[in-house]
Amino acid sequence: MAKVAAKYVCTSCGYQASKPLGRCPNCQAWNSFEEDMPSAVAPKARGGAYGGITGGKLTPLSGVGRREEPRTSSGILELDRVLGGGLVAGGVTLIGGEPGIGKSTLLLQVADRVARAGGTVLYVAGEESLEQIRLRADRLGVTAEIQLTRDTRAEHIAGLMQEHRPALCIVDSIQTVTVEGEGAPGGVAQVRDGTSMLTRAAKETGTATVLVGHVTKDGTVAGPKVMEHIVDTTVFLETVGAFRLLRSVKNRFGQAGELGVFEMRGEGLIAVENPSEAFLAERPVGVPGSVVAATVDGQRPMLLEVQALASKTPYPNARRVVVGLDPRRVDVVLAVLERRLDLTLGGLDIYVNLAGGLKVLDPGLDLAIALAVYSAVVGRALPGNVAVFGEVGLAGEVRSTQASQRRAEEAGRAGYTRLVVPPGLSGHAGVKSVEEAVGQVWQTAGT
Repeated sequence: MAKVAAKYVCTSCGYQASKPLGRCPNCQAWNSFEEDMPSAVAPKARGGAYGGITGGKLTPLSGVGRREEPRTSSGILELDRVLGGGLVAGGVTLIGGEPGIGKSTLLLQVADRVARAGGTVLYVAGEESLEQIRLRADRLGVTAEIQLTRDTRAEHIAGLMQEHRPALCIVDSIQTVTVEGEGAPGGVAQVRDGTSMLTRAAKETGTATVLVGHVTKDGTVAGPKVMEHIVDTTVFLETVGAFRLLRSVKNRFGQAGELGVFEMRGEGLIAVENPSEAFLAERPVGVPGSVVAATVDGQRPMLLEVQALASKTPYPNARRVVVGLDPRRVDVVLAVLERRLDLTLGGLDIYVNLAGGLKVLDPGLDLAIALAVYSAVVGRALPGNVAVFGEVGLAGEVRSTQASQRRAEEAGRAGYTRLVVPPGLSGHAGVKSVEEAVGQVWQTAGT
């Protein structure tokens, strides 16, 4: 029998090499290569170009029926939004996030709500004892009957899914799942083959399955990249200020980029149904340099506060400090203000901040940045009922942005009656340039 050549795989990004490398040339991770032996040897050819093996059955597209996959509500509206309407029967979701951010808490809350609605829930505890889960359940007020197991062998988990046909199966975490004959838990082959086996079981039994994934120090899910290709949905839980954001980066059953906002409390993760109100709760009114901007993070419109501060610099070179925004776009906006509005910024330190801890790379925030900086420099506050959005070009023109109608509707729902927006938006006059925007804002203010 011919010797099977070993290959080595980076556990951070899935890059393959014929020998172990000290540093991955793809993701730059150190000491991340593990040996990955093929699980089976290719069959010996029996004649013919492809060993005498004939092709499988072909099905024309017109002969395939149309079927919407049934969904089950998670009982949490913000999670249903991110998933595209709820948990899909047979769908596999991978959730990642930093340790202690609330992944297990959120999933235990989901398990409680699904079980209360009459569905059987299987919870695979790979990292905690059953007593620890019971203590968390008591703290969260979980009263529904959830089926628990500490057995993390993939074959046994799949067997339980086949036997009990649960509505929901939670595996916490996929790095603890083992496949017979594939090495130590958490290895490349273990994670890959365990994900494949559980995904196949989910499809066969119609069980909505959620896999918890560890993350590396750069925030990506640990394990081979093929794992994210196998699953149907990938979501990440992250911390932003006092909030937790759940963001979908892949969704075969819905739109990727959806965002859910939660707040961590003693009773668990609580959905924030009005993020705009939450992020603007502490906004000072009547202060120069503060502007309400209508933005879109992923697919969700939100109102955020853009702040600017200008102060005389004691240094030879003025400083530009930007937090939460794209520094290069801020530099462009500052250059437009100097060139098109003759605003002198050379001797001023300029600080621009997106309040709330979010980081948003949205060109539609350009106009809010321009008005915030202008307001801070001249010392005049914007009126309290003004919200703005629009991209600023190098000629000082205001350009349209994506999802303009949704931005305007979100501002209207929040009570902002005066919108400074690009031209062409139905029901609004719009401004064609930064100069016109400045004139319209302070004409409204009566100054």
